[in-house]
Amino acid sequence: MSEPAILKLENLGVTFPNHPVFADLNLTIRQGEFWSIVGKNGVGKTTLMRAILHQLRPTTGKVTYLPNANSVKIGYVPQFRNIDSDYPLTIKDFVGLNLTGWKWPWLSRKEHAEIDHILAETGLTKLAKRPIGQASGGERQKAYLAQALVESPNLLILDESTASLDPVTKTELLDLVIELNQRLHLTVLFVTHDIPMARKYSSQYLMLTPDGVEQGPISGLTQAKVWEGEKNV
Repeated sequence: MSEPAILKLENLGVTFPNHPVFADLNLTIRQGEFWSIVGKNGVGKTTLMRAILHQLRPTTGKVTYLPNANSVKIGYVPQFRNIDSDYPLTIKDFVGLNLTGWKWPWLSRKEHAEIDHILAETGLTKLAKRPIGQASGGERQKAYLAQALVESPNLLILDESTASLDPVTKTELLDLVIELNQRLHLTVLFVTHDIPMARKYSSQYLMLTPDGVEQGPISGLTQAKVWEGEKNV
């Protein structure tokens, strides 16, 4: 028996003035799936994520959370961002910013316990008091992941969040994500240019090209296929 769908895109299209981004995109995401969203720069991966997050109204079609709008809670991990070395928050404080109400530093005992649990889940317990401005790139991305997870989402979006990491750190982060995916049945959308990583961790893929979209089991995705899509620009 297949898992229930939690996100459905129907005939989705976005057109900016004189610039169609993508059209007629149909996709059903089921609970516990791990999708990689791939394609060259400019084909609309970020635009698609904005539509899914309801930050952008599509030109055609619709995005539906299932079974209803309140049933899908999204955690979002952005692309690597530089943080000033004198940024005043510790890693624990930074993770806590995502709790409902943004009450930092006046968090309840329960909320502190929730943060401590997520720090443990993401391997950040020993670094909790480290200023995030003094953390390494990999530690900062783990902090962004912990921040996304602290409200217990059932859909996690990784938006090029491994792009600037070295191979070892990238693997560590995705090993953690796949462990959570499998243990907690967390649904994952992984926006990436890294085809080997997509093939290693994903179960399905969606490839955006200037000529349309392609989707299927991850075994059907090859670097050559992505290169071919780039040649057709």
